[in-house]
Amino acid sequence: MVSSGGGTVPPGLPGLDPRFSHVLRVPDGGGAAAHGRVAEWHYLDNGPELAARGIEPVGTVLAVHGNPTWSYLWRDLLNLATETAVAEAAATGERPGGVPDAWRVVAVDQLEMGLSARSGGVRSLPERVAGLGAFTDALGLNGPVVTLGHDWGGVVSLGWAVDHPDLLAGVALLNTAVHQPADVPIPAALRLALAPPVHRLGTSTTRAFLETTLALAHPRLPSAVADAYRLPYRTAGDRAGIEGFVADIPATAEHPSRPELDRIAAGVAALKVPALLLWGPRDPIFSDRYLDDLIERLPHARVHRFEGAGHLIAEDVDYAGPVLDWLGSVRSDESRADAFTGPGGPSTSGLTSARDSSDRTSAAPGPAVSPSGSAFRPMWAGLDERAGDDATRSEAAVLDMSGSGPATVSWGALDRQVRRIAAGLHLIGVRRGDRLSLLVQPGPTLTALVYACLRIGAVVVVADAGLGVRGLTRAQRGAWPQYLVGRTTALAAARAFGWPGVRISADPLDPVRRRALGVDHELVDVARAGEGLDLPPEPGPDDEAAVLFTSGSTGPAKGVVYTHARLSALRDVLAAHFGVGAETGLVTGFAPFALLGPALGTRSVTPDMDVSAPRTLTARAVAAAVRASDARMVFLSPAAILHVVDTAGELDAADRDALERVETFLSTGAPISAEMLTAVQALMPHAAAHTPYGMTECMLVTDITLEGIRAAATAPDDGVCVGRPIVDDAAGGVTISALDADGAATGAPSSAEVPGVLGEVLVRAPHLKERYDRLWLTDVAAERDTPPGHWHRTGDVGHLDAEGRLWIEGRLSHVLTTADGPLAPVGPEQSIERAPGVRRAAVVGVGPAGVQQAVAVVEPPADAGRRDRRTGLAPQELDAAVRASSSVALAAVLVVPQMPTDVRHNSKIDRARLARWAEGVLAGGRVSAP
Repeated sequence: MVSSGGGTVPPGLPGLDPRFSHVLRVPDGGGAAAHGRVAEWHYLDNGPELAARGIEPVGTVLAVHGNPTWSYLWRDLLNLATETAVAEAAATGERPGGVPDAWRVVAVDQLEMGLSARSGGVRSLPERVAGLGAFTDALGLNGPVVTLGHDWGGVVSLGWAVDHPDLLAGVALLNTAVHQPADVPIPAALRLALAPPVHRLGTSTTRAFLETTLALAHPRLPSAVADAYRLPYRTAGDRAGIEGFVADIPATAEHPSRPELDRIAAGVAALKVPALLLWGPRDPIFSDRYLDDLIERLPHARVHRFEGAGHLIAEDVDYAGPVLDWLGSVRSDESRADAFTGPGGPSTSGLTSARDSSDRTSAAPGPAVSPSGSAFRPMWAGLDERAGDDATRSEAAVLDMSGSGPATVSWGALDRQVRRIAAGLHLIGVRRGDRLSLLVQPGPTLTALVYACLRIGAVVVVADAGLGVRGLTRAQRGAWPQYLVGRTTALAAARAFGWPGVRISADPLDPVRRRALGVDHELVDVARAGEGLDLPPEPGPDDEAAVLFTSGSTGPAKGVVYTHARLSALRDVLAAHFGVGAETGLVTGFAPFALLGPALGTRSVTPDMDVSAPRTLTARAVAAAVRASDARMVFLSPAAILHVVDTAGELDAADRDALERVETFLSTGAPISAEMLTAVQALMPHAAAHTPYGMTECMLVTDITLEGIRAAATAPDDGVCVGRPIVDDAAGGVTISALDADGAATGAPSSAEVPGVLGEVLVRAPHLKERYDRLWLTDVAAERDTPPGHWHRTGDVGHLDAEGRLWIEGRLSHVLTTADGPLAPVGPEQSIERAPGVRRAAVVGVGPAGVQQAVAVVEPPADAGRRDRRTGLAPQELDAAVRASSSVALAAVLVVPQMPTDVRHNSKIDRARLARWAEGVLAGGRVSAP
């Protein structure tokens, strides 16, 4: 008996060659009612096309769609895999074991779905998994096989993977789930679809479920593509499979398909093959909660979250290229099958198998070693030493200047509180590797929390409040912490915007507010419960320690993962280069460095300010912090410096006397002019002024003093001189990858032996990040064509001079591609800023790539007249002055009252935003603030 349906695709569907369309008759394993029945499966397959060309693939990708899509979802992968195989065969010829990078792709239509047969029955999850197995048996599919699934097709594909370990070479997934927590309801959209009054009406009687799914694409699907998705589901009978698929969602523990889902989930956790997870975070169905669960089950997986993509990630972004790159990222002289099943490695990108569980423990024979090769010393060692010394345990460790007067916490008290919180956190369930988002202002509480987490191996998640609610929401959902510690305002935001994590209040709360905010614990109770308890074993150097988010000045803020070894290396480099000792004392208005005091074994204080708004810091607040802590080092962000200098007139004699005792001044995050450093040094006349160059990914790369800046002022080089590398060549380094005519960094890395080469800056250091968090493709791009070792492409452009000094000339994304070649913006900006009537300048490109024209956008001084500060085309006099001063020809000169800048430092100009604005203004658009 043959079930009805089963057909091939008609010609004319966008992006799908009908030659890939096939039908296979398969014994139907769909339950007792299907006994003796044969079902016709529709599937897409490039295998016959490859065979016709004499190409033997190295493996097969078995792709399974979800509900209510069909195999059309995988057309881009079919096309790209075929094109790549043909090109690879032409370049290399046939080889034993297959043509490298040649992959067969088999994309099925599940029964009752797509163009496969309709039997009129409802298929359960066990039946779908068994049916897929029957299909691959009938097809005669041999290994190695990599499964690929989306939506509920992800579960079915994983079921096949668990059941076919002898054929399995890897698993890849797009937005799916294999586990539903008992205490978490299924997504609201699915609850609605399952509601009895809505279920049949929304899924089969009408196209509501189908149309709602298609509407989840970002951007909207072209009408022809949407029609292709609708093709198999034109009538209510065609859509019966959609209804049945929804009905089979195991929403409760009692659902008949729940045991199969649990079996698959357990089996996935035991898989050791390479894994890839590509995710669209704008998915109202499969949120990051399900990604986090998959990462826990597949900790070796390569993970990439495509910011802005959603449920239909295969339509929103190029997923096919990354999938093939991942498949081809193993290179071996042996057969591809051997390469797939070989042991995994520790690289931050590429395709690896899971390491043996023993490799994931921190214990290792012999002494622990840091990335620099020296003996590993944990971050809390300085705290232990000062607290354990009777001579110092009562001395000040952390000072809080946020109140009416400084509150002092001694080394002994800090150590006790760290241990209490650490033990208490462990008592409530925090384990090594668990993530804790800390939404607490710098001060003693945050310091104790950070070191408590570090001691028990919990991973600290830190996102700058300056990111704003939208940026913080993106960061919290991206990192998906298991716990969130915050003050009342942060907890209110967490409640309002659905930030993940068990909530712990840093403030005491009454029962009403505690319930309203969804708070599970109060920090004071956690600490009290941990009093006197033993701490769990300490983490090791290779365990994750922190996820620090970038400022978001060059796009959505990215999570940067640091291990304990790399954080400790940062501490050691800072201490060695700047001579930080126990008696130094540190005043810092820059949040990432505000927490290093205990690690350095020196007292620290954050001045009275809002650290998320650096311009709230005053000169008097700095002086008060220095006086209270007797600090010899001051560390401020560039934006904070501006306001400190502007408020210097408020200093009294006692303030100036305190500042005169400062020996070292540092500012990092954005370039600082010699004039501004001179103004700061006038306030701290005995301090050596340093402005290190670095980034969240590597906080200290090079360093230059005020004297060094003055010496570089006479050099002919364009850009900002940021000095020489802090780490020597044996442990790190800086090199340049030259730009080509299109402004891409394609050149082989060069060093000071080839001075003056404009290119992307590459860095290496013991304290360089481990990787980006859940951004595998970003890691791959950052490591592309780098020298041996752990290098990072910074995205900054510049050059090295003959003396080994690094000059920064802008961001790679801001390079203009002109008819004369690539043009970095900083050099021309510096020439323009010498013109009268200009406070700051940005040079941006308008027009097509390759023939872009340079446009100057200038910000007049604050005391300029209203006419000179009017947004739009510059007045004639200012226009003439800017053109006369500019080192490059300008197509136009525009004025903005204030430059758009980044949220963390309030100093990095957003040139991309200015370029879009300038393009619009010059095209005759409305003249408004950028």
